[in-house]
Amino acid sequence: MTEHSPDPGPDPDPGPGPGPDPVRREEFAGRMLQMLNDSCLGHLCSLGHRAGLFEVMAGMPAASSARIAEGAGLDERYVREWLGGMTVGGIVEYAPEDGGYRLPDEHAAALTKSAGPDNMAALFQYLGMMGDVEDEVLAAFRGGGGVPYASYPHFQDVQAEETARVYDAALVGTIVPLVPGLTERLRDGIDVLDIGTGQGRAVTLLARSFPRSRFTGMDISETGIEAARAEAANWGLDNTRFEVADTAELTGAYDLITAFDVIHDLARPARTLAAVANGLRADGVFLMGDVAASSELSENVGHPLGPTLYALSVFYCMTVSLAEGGAGLGTVWGRQTALRMLREAGFGEVATREVPGDILNVYYVARTGE
Repeated sequence: MTEHSPDPGPDPDPGPGPGPDPVRREEFAGRMLQMLNDSCLGHLCSLGHRAGLFEVMAGMPAASSARIAEGAGLDERYVREWLGGMTVGGIVEYAPEDGGYRLPDEHAAALTKSAGPDNMAALFQYLGMMGDVEDEVLAAFRGGGGVPYASYPHFQDVQAEETARVYDAALVGTIVPLVPGLTERLRDGIDVLDIGTGQGRAVTLLARSFPRSRFTGMDISETGIEAARAEAANWGLDNTRFEVADTAELTGAYDLITAFDVIHDLARPARTLAAVANGLRADGVFLMGDVAASSELSENVGHPLGPTLYALSVFYCMTVSLAEGGAGLGTVWGRQTALRMLREAGFGEVATREVPGDILNVYYVARTGE
């Protein structure tokens, strides 16, 4: 008779694993600390931009908080505390011997309106906008749906400022020429529609530069359209008109239709693109500017504005679309998805173009012909 060893049963508990690598843990904790500090600096930069402090300090010799506050027309106590944050954050230089604060020229070049497209200070305003709707976004995380456009009372102003710094520097001289022959056609006179026009900056710039052409701006925002009409009236433009309308239902025939940073926000982007294709004349062109990113997550790792793009999608682009029961494209909208949707809408010819130094946008030149 053969003896058998007793069944030992399941393996004994191996105990806890090796645990987190202490070096990686320390590095990540340091990164989180830096992120907290930088996030707070971002809010302070937004305040400095909106209060005009960077503009006042640019080119000013070292000055006291009282002198800076006087120049900006602000309360000195608040300015002094703000300057403290700017100093410890390495944005402003401080001389303790005389109490003077100075904004270095190299820093002013990225924080003032004179920097044009390189002005980063304006972008920090989106942080405050995100904070305003965080509770509503959290509710959407838990229950689905989205945050309606009405919850963003300052979005039009922030977006108008953001797009203006790009349009003013590049729309007429750099972006329009991405379409061969378009500058000449605009000079001769064509019919143009800008969808999602916001406060109409693109329309007024083009209308001033090409007085023989006729321009229409379309947006669902009544306040945006009111601002656009006022701006056009201020310039005395008689070749512009603005409509409050749903771009998915656009009518009429145009030689050029433009859409800048808007399609991925829409509730019905496919329907809008199809309407655009149907609204173009035989030799018409659709010029679309949108996010320079990939539809594939792995390809966006390392994007210089990657976290910003995803945050803006969560806090605005995706959720506004979902609030209307829409597609909620968000960051799924990238080059691959954009090209596919353009072709599905009826555009047989699509080319992509980029502007040197613009890391945020890619431009699509689309025609309905084969």
